[in-house]
Amino acid sequence: MISGDKLNGLVLAGGKSSRMGGNDKGMAIWHGKPQRYHMADLLASLCTEVFISCRPDQVAGIDPNYTALPDTYPDAGPTGGILTALEKASTAGWLVVACDLPLLDAATLQFLVSHRNVHAIATTFESPHDHLPEPLITIWEPASYPVLLAKLQEGFKCPRKILINNPVSILAPPNPQSLMNVNTPADAAIAQTIKQ
Repeated sequence: MISGDKLNGLVLAGGKSSRMGGNDKGMAIWHGKPQRYHMADLLASLCTEVFISCRPDQVAGIDPNYTALPDTYPDAGPTGGILTALEKASTAGWLVVACDLPLLDAATLQFLVSHRNVHAIATTFESPHDHLPEPLITIWEPASYPVLLAKLQEGFKCPRKILINNPVSILAPPNPQSLMNVNTPADAAIAQTIKQ
């Protein structure tokens, strides 16, 4: 943790996985357990508290050994989950990761945390895919809250636009493959090949 500044963890697992044919990406088994729990375990060694962001209708299905954080912004996508977390603990930074990152490793997360810039609204990685900031492997600082909320009220649900248009720290990932999202069955096949 940086300078005693609290850092919580959030696993985004509230999506509807429509591109995966409705198969819940958070329940995919990549490391011997459902991915949403694997990601939470990765965050636990770096964060004070860890939560699994989900839709209200998913709460009953979350393992009681983990803490669910139901979205209070319906249909707002990842931005809704991030805002809900920032409201839950408004003075903490939040290390936010999507559940569909089966190649994300502890070393990559540790690199992000050790390079955290508490004076920016966020610290993130440059995506190796399109060289834009990667919003779903990001530390969102408390100062990001009013920015995210204002943009959501304007109708913008994409947290990437916040990162593009505001003062953020953008890092080159030490292991670019670890940032690969698995959104489709074809992505899953590629990730499985890399994982082997």
